[in-house]
Amino acid sequence: MAKHKKKTSKPTPEPEDTEKKAIESEPEETPETEEITPSTTPPTDPSKEQVMPTETERKLNKLFWLRVGLAVIAGTIATFAFEPIEGEERRWASIGFMIIVFAGTIVVAKGMKMQLPSSDRKKIVTQAIGSYIFLYLFVWIVTYTLYQTLGSGSSGINI
Repeated sequence: MAKHKKKTSKPTPEPEDTEKKAIESEPEETPETEEITPSTTPPTDPSKEQVMPTETERKLNKLFWLRVGLAVIAGTIATFAFEPIEGEERRWASIGFMIIVFAGTIVVAKGMKMQLPSSDRKKIVTQAIGSYIFLYLFVWIVTYTLYQTLGSGSSGINI
């Protein structure tokens, strides 16, 4: 059989015993503490601080807004530039124009000489690509619809 050591600690006191001891014992003196004075500056929350963007982030923001602006302009141009083309060819010409303008923004982005790590090199291409495509198509469709309805007063939406 395994031998167990006997506990050598004192038994836990009963609740009545602790109350009697608390009354009988003298209060302990508390050590002096330093006075806490409120600091003159409130603590700052890092999430609320305005962090200055780095040079690379500023260039990526410029690239984003460049592509958004060019999407609106190119979508409007596509409405009028491809008016003489009929049918399916108009659609493909406009999509080709969209790709050419986007490729131009890639050349401009490479000219910005952004200092990106090798893992983020694809940001030059992917930055705002979704916004560019959808804004281009949206503006192209809206301007084409307005041009067709307002240009020929006999049919379409009455404004």
